[in-house]
Amino acid sequence: MRLLECESKEILSKYQIATPSGRAVSFINNLDIKPPVMLKAQIPIGGRGKSGGIFEASTSDGAKAKIEQLLATWVRGYKATKILVEEKLDIDQEFFMAITDDTVAKSPLAIFSSEGGVDIEALAERQPQKVRKELFSMRSKLPQYRAREIISETGISGRLLLGLGNILSRLADVFLDYDATLAEINPLALTRDGRLIALDCHMEIDDDALFRHKELIELAKEGNRFESERSLTEFERKAAEIDQIDHRGVAGRVIEFDGNLGLIIGGGGASLTAFDAVQSHGGKPANYCEIGGNPSVLKVKELTRLILSKPNVQKIAVIMNVVSNTRVDLVARGIVKGILEAGKDPAKTVAAFRIPGAWEEEGFKILSKYGVQYLDRTVSIDDTARIAVDNSGD
Repeated sequence: MRLLECESKEILSKYQIATPSGRAVSFINNLDIKPPVMLKAQIPIGGRGKSGGIFEASTSDGAKAKIEQLLATWVRGYKATKILVEEKLDIDQEFFMAITDDTVAKSPLAIFSSEGGVDIEALAERQPQKVRKELFSMRSKLPQYRAREIISETGISGRLLLGLGNILSRLADVFLDYDATLAEINPLALTRDGRLIALDCHMEIDDDALFRHKELIELAKEGNRFESERSLTEFERKAAEIDQIDHRGVAGRVIEFDGNLGLIIGGGGASLTAFDAVQSHGGKPANYCEIGGNPSVLKVKELTRLILSKPNVQKIAVIMNVVSNTRVDLVARGIVKGILEAGKDPAKTVAAFRIPGAWEEEGFKILSKYGVQYLDRTVSIDDTARIAVDNSGD
């Protein structure tokens, strides 16, 4: 779940990380504005400044006109229902800091740059000495002394080092406490009067951890946080409801297409690989989906039934990479139960089944009982997709 800027800044404030004074508004009637101000469309995507989603206003009437314009404008495929109105600050210097997941090291990664702004990626390539990265333990968190050590490697010292180290350490606390996959402040500004202020913040929360954060669950349920040019189809909405049945694993993140082959796919990026492979072999997917993280039998069963409820879908392909965090037997049981409850024969409905990994022998026994042929890890995802496409025409 990606939080809006105003939502992220509310969390920063709880951790004593300063943000510009202001508020999010959705109307201009009786609105008291004290210019100069910055006006920011609240949408769940970056690049707003270059796409007409951020304005500066020097008069109250000008600010109200820009707010109306922003509320009526599509920015990168989204329309804001709230505009963040903030004081305009006099900036002396900008920095970048973030905490993210290092999926290889399986540890949080702290990143700091002595320069901030929209082109931080280009800076990292052009002047790598200005960007520092360091892994840290989730148990010990990121103490201030370690945060200062990271920052000092960019040449910063004195009182500024102490202030920046304090904020980076607190940002790490935000990241861990909220089960985030990314917590980023860009830019973090040093004002002319010596204050450190988070001008913009970007936070993404692990969907599978939302059950631990009731206030974020309520945000996720709100249907008016922003508008998207592409709204969920009824099929996609039902899939999302299936994913919310319980907190175990992922089963129900779905995008609908008009093909005839249902897909239940996943495994560390393998869902995209499998989807592309099906198309490259001439198949017509009925959906794209993600499954993983050891979803319950109930969630897999309901997802299977939903996909098979589409009138044009008679076959499904189940394709995943080698899995260690998902039990093959639970997925197999859910697939079979979903097919049976849909009134179909598993042996005639599964065009291909490839999930090698944890508890695979037990999973293959379940499939064999119902006459479903399974493919082990010696068969590639590409070959599995070809087999699925060949069998989908039966």
